[in-house]
Amino acid sequence: MTATDQSETLTTGEILTIERPHESLMTYYMLSSLAAGPFFLVVLVPLYFRYHSMRYNFSDEGVSMRWGVLFRKEINLTFARIQDIHLSSNFLERWLGLARIQIQTASGSSRAEMTIEGIREFRSLRDFLYSKMRGAKGLGEGPITSGATALDSGSLSPERGSLGDVAAALREAVIELKEIRRSLERRGGGSNDG
Repeated sequence: MTATDQSETLTTGEILTIERPHESLMTYYMLSSLAAGPFFLVVLVPLYFRYHSMRYNFSDEGVSMRWGVLFRKEINLTFARIQDIHLSSNFLERWLGLARIQIQTASGSSRAEMTIEGIREFRSLRDFLYSKMRGAKGLGEGPITSGATALDSGSLSPERGSLGDVAAALREAVIELKEIRRSLERRGGGSNDG
């Protein structure tokens, strides 16, 4: 069976309850550590502890991931920070029905800020993350449609408040900037150096 056959559709409530990777991830770790030949135990031991300590937390605010026994690592990302989401899988992961969800932020690094692994329902999770990411940026939470822009879908309509709020905020900013300019001109005696 391939990953496309095993990927299920989950509801938002079910996604919010995901806390641990699927047991197939440990199988993947064992099989991939065999590539180290006689040193497979050196590779397998850290992966074993990574699998057993890995925890996910999906909420309405963002996603967090933590793992480690001796050296704990925790990554917390809010949906507003997420810039891009990629799915990737090698042959072995596809055979086991797994994929890695790589989440990138605007941190300046070319690598993914967080890689969620060991989830069988990776397409549902990716779609959930996309909808939350777009919702955090004020672009709605509808399904992803290719070639459609936010303005085409009407998600920035004044009825929803976001475009009207932006216009009002810009008007207020212009008024404040004019007042600051007048104040500076009065202080400087009206001289213009630029």
